Amino acid sequence: MTEARGSAGPHGETHARHTPGTPCWVSLMVHGPAATQEFYGALFGWEFQPGPQQLGPYVRALLNGHEVAGIGQLPPDRHLPIAWTPYLASNDADLTADTVRLCGGTVGVGPLDAGEAGRMAICSDPSGAVFGIWQGAEHRGTAITGVPGTPAWNELLTFESVNVAKFYETVFAYEEEPVVSAGFDYVTLRIDGRPVAGIHGVGTALPRDRGPHWMTYFEVADTDETVERVVDLGGHVLEPAHDSEHGRVATVADPEGARFSLIQIPR
Repeated sequence: MTEARGSAGPHGETHARHTPGTPCWVSLMVHGPAATQEFYGALFGWEFQPGPQQLGPYVRALLNGHEVAGIGQLPPDRHLPIAWTPYLASNDADLTADTVRLCGGTVGVGPLDAGEAGRMAICSDPSGAVFGIWQGAEHRGTAITGVPGTPAWNELLTFESVNVAKFYETVFAYEEEPVVSAGFDYVTLRIDGRPVAGIHGVGTALPRDRGPHWMTYFEVADTDETVERVVDLGGHVLEPAHDSEHGRVATVADPEGARFSLIQIPR
């Protein structure tokens, strides 16, 4: 992680409309949604409301009445990785999906309407990492950031950054900012000069059972305390809490194996 999203104040910031290319929503598809809701409700204080149901049973997670994430149920016959998936904002999901295909990516689902909420597609980049496209209508996406329990950053873990960064730059018109550091392969993706996501080339350090994938960071008040709570709730620690230049971070997995990171951002 190179920079947390800097737009939110210390008491949270609500968002009306997301600039195209901005990560605007995170969603998790699991086999046991009830147990997953119990886990994240206890971990982050989320409450849940149903809908939309276009891809099967689905709930939206709310924090203090603001939508922050979604959890859905995988069809029993689909053996897909259990993973948090970021959705990138688009003004035209169909056009963005066409551009994904033209640039060597794959569109696995959609584009399709999610009721009155908006229009969506689920895609993968040329390296195989899965992401979503969201064209908001009634539902704009994550409604609050900058407080514990909300998404703080999204980062693509891949083999190397150069080629895949060109894909995302072409599809979403990002500005690229390579991090110049010996042996560190990282590109920050910016929109109008503002950092919105990162691409981290980790080579052979990628988990063999995952391949390239997006990682969502959730803000927490105390990383060490939250890691303990993850374990108490049946999750697992993948990378213990440690200090970084952007805050204290850890990587964990929920009881179904979905990986995510925790970050305690200095205020």
